[in-house]
Amino acid sequence: MTIDLAKVEATLLAAATAAADCTLPLFRSGLDVDNKLDKGFDPVTEADRGAETAIRAVIAEAFPDHAIIGEEWGASGESDFSWIIDPVDGTRAFISGAPVWGTLIGFAHKGVAIAGIMSQPFIGETFLAVPGRATYRRGDVTTPIRTSGQTELAPARVFTTTPRLFNTPEIEAKWHAIEAATRLQRFGMDCYGYALLAAGHADLVIEPYLNTYDIAALVPIIREAGGAIACWDGSEPTGGGNVVAAATPELLEKALALVNAS
Repeated sequence: MTIDLAKVEATLLAAATAAADCTLPLFRSGLDVDNKLDKGFDPVTEADRGAETAIRAVIAEAFPDHAIIGEEWGASGESDFSWIIDPVDGTRAFISGAPVWGTLIGFAHKGVAIAGIMSQPFIGETFLAVPGRATYRRGDVTTPIRTSGQTELAPARVFTTTPRLFNTPEIEAKWHAIEAATRLQRFGMDCYGYALLAAGHADLVIEPYLNTYDIAALVPIIREAGGAIACWDGSEPTGGGNVVAAATPELLEKALALVNAS
């Protein structure tokens, strides 16, 4: 693999800044909301579309030969290197005025995310990872982040966006097993929950049915902070699926054993 990682990092930061220029003026503005589904509710807004357009422009200028995969505008290009974008992860939070949404941009090599950013511009927080380090940025201060180091289920703090995601008897049983085995459960965090896990404030995040753009950016942030993340069958999560993230490989192993026994 030959890639200028300093340029990748600079591009992640520049793309997140470009996205914030689109999202922040519309947050808590009463903007119009469209629904992608005929049945159910999958919201999309001008903020989602505009931010992805801005992110794509920054990436295309810096790395014109790389592939781009985005939630709103699909896939373009073919390369071993790909950029995976969710311009507003947590659109429901966005349209509700809750600052737990974020802009996700992942950078992958041969299908495995190796760098990524989660930007929450309203709070002014950025969680970023490149090979060898994970950092938290707010204002002019940048600090390394590490997970909690938790290895046991019983004292663990768990996030999921909503238990309603576990919408079949089979996977509902898996959620109940995790819920019963852990100390504290919190909901409605979207991508922010994974960032808090990387920073040591939570110990597990478990969610089904993720798309690649929901999780790719978060994979390296968790891993470079000392955590572990996998699909429920133990496979690589960059491409999406049913995912569990943990503060340590030991805790991940225990969570996976519990999920697969349920």
